[in-house]
Amino acid sequence: MSIIIMILLLSVLILVHEAGHFLAAKMFKMKVSRFGFGLPIGPTLWEKKVGDVQVLVHAFLLGGYVAFPDDDKELNLPADSPDRFMNRPVYQRLVVVSAGVFANVVCAFLLVFLTAALWGHMPSGKYDIYVKDIVASKEASIWQSGLEKGDKILKINGINVTSTAAPVLIAQLSKERDSKVDKTIVDKNLEKLVKSNQTFTEDEIIPKDVLIKLPEKSYENEITLNDNVLKGLEKYNDPEIKLSEKQIKLRNEIDGKNYIMSDGTITLNDIAYAVSDTVHPIRMEVLRNGETLELKPIYPNKEGVMGIQMEVREIVIPTKGPKAIIKTSVNYLWEQTSMLLYGLYQIFTGKIPLKDLHGVVAITKVGGDIIEQNGFFSGLLLTAIISLDLAIVNFLPIPALDGGHVLFLIIEKLRGKPLDEETIDKIGTAGFMLLIALMVLVVFNDIYALITQKL
Repeated sequence: MSIIIMILLLSVLILVHEAGHFLAAKMFKMKVSRFGFGLPIGPTLWEKKVGDVQVLVHAFLLGGYVAFPDDDKELNLPADSPDRFMNRPVYQRLVVVSAGVFANVVCAFLLVFLTAALWGHMPSGKYDIYVKDIVASKEASIWQSGLEKGDKILKINGINVTSTAAPVLIAQLSKERDSKVDKTIVDKNLEKLVKSNQTFTEDEIIPKDVLIKLPEKSYENEITLNDNVLKGLEKYNDPEIKLSEKQIKLRNEIDGKNYIMSDGTITLNDIAYAVSDTVHPIRMEVLRNGETLELKPIYPNKEGVMGIQMEVREIVIPTKGPKAIIKTSVNYLWEQTSMLLYGLYQIFTGKIPLKDLHGVVAITKVGGDIIEQNGFFSGLLLTAIISLDLAIVNFLPIPALDGGHVLFLIIEKLRGKPLDEETIDKIGTAGFMLLIALMVLVVFNDIYALITQKL
């Protein structure tokens, strides 16, 4: 049922967008020939003449359109016909083309405003994280850290903890013997090795059966993450170097030893890399009985698990009264818009790879889960964010999108005449094919994520 609700909410957004174009056209008394829900790919499910507008519902529901007489080649309208969209003033066409984006923005605000008014509160995007239980094995370092059940986690490695993202992600990145090392740690260990084994240079093959003294075990650097990584807006840029197969094997052999016997194939440099792959300590700050405490370091296991069962308590913002409702709604929309724009920037700069792009299938699945777990109002807020995203993406200056049409209109205004129809058609077709290819990619990503249970 929750997935059905999410599909209906997404359908409303498409209708709202196209209704924006349609109503703006009617405001200027423009003739609209077709109003289509879905893209004209495959069969038409339903068709009816409403007034002078042909309304159609297509089987491929991932989109919609408003068509003008110019788009119907069979009408053979005179070039100077007032029914032609292209014969209308530039400002009128600009308003009509932009109206879908405007409608999605207004829809987003109304959904957020309605949620704030009816729900009585709004999510802050922040959570209090408590230690519900310690479930690590008895030999795990967490038992010596001083952590207790009921502690509120304030900071991890100096990072303010406002969600489960920081504890989980830092633990994963800090796991024991992850086959990656920091070059600065390697250099320090190499210096110690050369100092205690002065017979050999760092890249010299050590003869077989020669005993090499190892440096004392040291820990790797603490993992720190910025806000964008924690929010999922940016990929973690891992600065560490991967060990070679030989170095991994060597690391396993020297574990817990003070000396190693050379097999005649290794160098001091190999040993430096091998001994540097240990574990990243996790430094935790907690609140207990009103007192802030800094605990002893915790060292995750090979799976990147500390052994903490967390209790998450959402921090909400009360919305009592019109002033609080409007202020909270505007702040929420501003923050979400900023995040969407930054995410778009990350995609265009290649910092978020194409394999991580998702579309309507993933949105429906995730949205359904959110409605099922957190209720209908959480689904409304997600729908508002999607409406904002539709507005932003549609306004990109890409042919076949609203922003592409706006770009053509600006060019027309600057030139004093439009580009020739053949050029516009070719550019529009190329843009449409690009969008279809992108749509296929994101649907593939969605299905793959569902199959591999990454959603």
